[in-house]
Amino acid sequence: MTTPSEQPDQATVHCVLMRGGTSKGLYFHEADLPVPGPTRDALLVRLMGSPDPLQVDGLGGSRPITSKLAIIAPSERDDADIDYTFGQVEIERAVVHYSGNCGNISVGVGPFAIDEGLVKAVEPTTPVRIHNTNSGVVMTAHVPVHLGRARVLGDFAIPGVPGTGAEIVMDWSHSVGAKTGKLLPTGEVVEKIDLDGGAAVRATICDAGNPTVWVPAADVGLDGSELADRINRDTVLIETAREIRGKAAERIGLCADWRRVDEQSPGLPMVGFVSEPAGYPTLNGTFAQAVNMDLRVRLLFMDRLHESISGTASICLAAASRIPRSVVNSVIARSEGDTVLIGHPSGITPAKVVTRTVPQWPSVSFEMLGFSRTARRLMDSTAYYPRADA
Repeated sequence: MTTPSEQPDQATVHCVLMRGGTSKGLYFHEADLPVPGPTRDALLVRLMGSPDPLQVDGLGGSRPITSKLAIIAPSERDDADIDYTFGQVEIERAVVHYSGNCGNISVGVGPFAIDEGLVKAVEPTTPVRIHNTNSGVVMTAHVPVHLGRARVLGDFAIPGVPGTGAEIVMDWSHSVGAKTGKLLPTGEVVEKIDLDGGAAVRATICDAGNPTVWVPAADVGLDGSELADRINRDTVLIETAREIRGKAAERIGLCADWRRVDEQSPGLPMVGFVSEPAGYPTLNGTFAQAVNMDLRVRLLFMDRLHESISGTASICLAAASRIPRSVVNSVIARSEGDTVLIGHPSGITPAKVVTRTVPQWPSVSFEMLGFSRTARRLMDSTAYYPRADA
């Protein structure tokens, strides 16, 4: 008699389903997966349930923010405890992208490493030095610990996630130029991107956390308070954002032909539309007050409105806010202090930013670039996939 874990038609792999920040994904020990390459990618795609818009035959949640994964192993680097590889699984294509990192999924790496015994738990807070193999950046997660495990309960809340949890502080101060080697890859604070239809937009292309193109919302006809039902249905806007992304990617060397950006540089750079503070209704029906934010942002990721703001984009936004005359700096309510309060579709989220000196481009540098999030282990599981697909 076979046990449930010994099914003749299905093979298995161990994984942990975790929420990290406002994203959700599968976390794996690298040793449990095939070596990097087509066999590994085929397995990950099958586990997630792609290609299928619902991912109904897999573990994905049919949205980019729930079709993510983390592959984790002990690091051999002297300056890191853990090696972490991020993967973004496309929903409607059988493709895994490793071109960048995800700040929210990164938040779950520290708790995973502690709970899995890869890093010794030290109360009350355990620093976990995480080497992201996608970018080469080392970030530090400061993880609250209780009784030898990552703490889950706490009073820290983040918009886009119900309830509260234990605050995990992420320090990304070494992520400037993560992809291109420069905070401003083109050397320009503000540049003009000409669109094929004859219009043009102003842009600040900034690389911290992940490369992102920041554009005034008004330049593409947005107010800055729009939600998904307005943006995701606007095919002209989505195509305009894709053109902006492609032409920015071409300028900073991420693709050779902007028309092939989805193939040559999927997901990066991201595109964010920014505007001055103003009140607006959020996705969950609450109201974000202008007085509680420093600016508004609508981030597009994988050709869809991000329900909140990605962790890496919040890092990039905070860095750009301290560059005098940048698109972000021009709309922000205040450019002093150590916190930027970001108004996004799900509410208002703080990002940490501390400059080393009085900001004066090109000498802007940072003592701290970071954010706080929560994370929670949802399931420690045996995942199944048909042997015919192995």
